[in-house]
Amino acid sequence: MIEAVSCGGIVIHKGKILLLYKSFRNRYEGWVLPKGTVEEGEEYVETALREVREEAGVTAELIQYIGKSEYTFNVPDDVVEKEVHWYLMRSGNYFSKPQREEFFIDSGYYKYHEAYHLLRFPNEKQILEKAYEEYSRRIKEQSW
Repeated sequence: MIEAVSCGGIVIHKGKILLLYKSFRNRYEGWVLPKGTVEEGEEYVETALREVREEAGVTAELIQYIGKSEYTFNVPDDVVEKEVHWYLMRSGNYFSKPQREEFFIDSGYYKYHEAYHLLRFPNEKQILEKAYEEYSRRIKEQSW
């Protein structure tokens, strides 16, 4: 078994959530949240902010840790056990630029219900729910 750790961000601007569309060799992969692998010597927060910047071209502001998701997937001759740490983030505008080198072909900000239905993976839908609840709480308390 291979253990892997990634970090990512749920980036919100004016109530809309940043998503990336990934397509590898013209094969549908789907809409995802920005995330990536922790590099040696890097703190989880640094990874999350770096991955959002690299994959989406967005310089975001960290708001709060949201939680982690866990899942497994198969690779040739082994199984990967993946842990992803998620952070709620804020951006100052709607600009995004998908990282072509990582096969992201589109990006954009979507209303919560749109983002929820566009996301491909159930674990990302669950973390989006938690993040959006926190965002909504902060809006009500005027602490966003």
